[in-house]
Amino acid sequence: MTQNKSLNIGIVCGEHSGDTLGAGIIQEIKKYSNVNLFGIGGPKLEELGVKSKFDFSELQIMGLIDPLLKLRKLRRLRNDLIKFFIDKEIDLFIGIDSPDFNMGIHKALKKKYNNKNIQVVSPSVWVWRQNRIKSIQAFIDLTACLFNFEDVYYKKVKHNSIHLGHPFSNVKKPEKQEVFNKYNLDHNNKFISILPGSRESEIKYMLPLYLDFITKHSHNNHEYVYLIPAVDSNLIESINNLIPNSGLPILIKENAIQDFLSISEFSITTSGTATLESAVLGCPPIICYKTNFFNFSIISRMMKIKNIGLPNILLKKDYYPELVQGNCNLSNIQKAVKVIPKLVEESDKNAELLKSILRGEGFSNTAEKILSL
Repeated sequence: MTQNKSLNIGIVCGEHSGDTLGAGIIQEIKKYSNVNLFGIGGPKLEELGVKSKFDFSELQIMGLIDPLLKLRKLRRLRNDLIKFFIDKEIDLFIGIDSPDFNMGIHKALKKKYNNKNIQVVSPSVWVWRQNRIKSIQAFIDLTACLFNFEDVYYKKVKHNSIHLGHPFSNVKKPEKQEVFNKYNLDHNNKFISILPGSRESEIKYMLPLYLDFITKHSHNNHEYVYLIPAVDSNLIESINNLIPNSGLPILIKENAIQDFLSISEFSITTSGTATLESAVLGCPPIICYKTNFFNFSIISRMMKIKNIGLPNILLKKDYYPELVQGNCNLSNIQKAVKVIPKLVEESDKNAELLKSILRGEGFSNTAEKILSL
């Protein structure tokens, strides 16, 4: 494929996982065309040339109430981006995850301008708010799906899509000895990973419960160290601010999630991408989700599927424990820990099965399809 023209690409992502996806696609597009990047990105996209209009953490919002409380600010940020993209005469707009924020940009650009719109990471129309498919069909030229069943769904409704696949399909478990050496760990210890989330709002809501577990569990299990990976230094500070000066055996490191999961017996993980990462690394997750009553009362009525954990959804069975809302408490976490030995027996088999399910057409084919629009 040959592209002689320099491309102006608008891009918006609000999560570290989306930053990885966006960087993978842009790297492939750059093989065929000179690229000018505008919009919002994380560290990986910024390395590729995005000069972010504002910090991408502004888009890291959890639940239904947070967006309402920040609605005026989010609208202002979105309107500024729309004007910015039009001023820069972008050829392509790539929205990564953040479906509600990005859909507003897709709509405005399609109505006011003649660019092509791509959504990377499908809105979860298969879970809730299924009427969104009408807007997707009207305003998005291509949806790049992480999961094959999403691509199948779009094909059925005649929407242009591609099964990009998930980066976790290629994940390799780090060597244990290398991890021990890297973090100066003691082989006499045992490890549990604690993953409170990648957003500050999630961490503030979930980490206190996980700290209660650590406090109780460590009292009678002195050989355990509790590993908390943080995606960046800002979140390390947020985590530290919530941890009491009690001498708990906790290790917090930046960008250490795969290292920590590779040596842990299991993880206690806030529902989201991290539950899948834990499972594909052979570390059984206890999947937790809790939000305020208002958020949950609305979300629970609108959801069309039983499970919330991505590994269980993909495996099509209730394999990993899911503790949701009222069931997400210390007592039930302690009960879930008791079934971990049984889960460990099949953890490697499930990891390989999940990786096979996650394989898609990849960044290169997705970039080619984007350039063919």
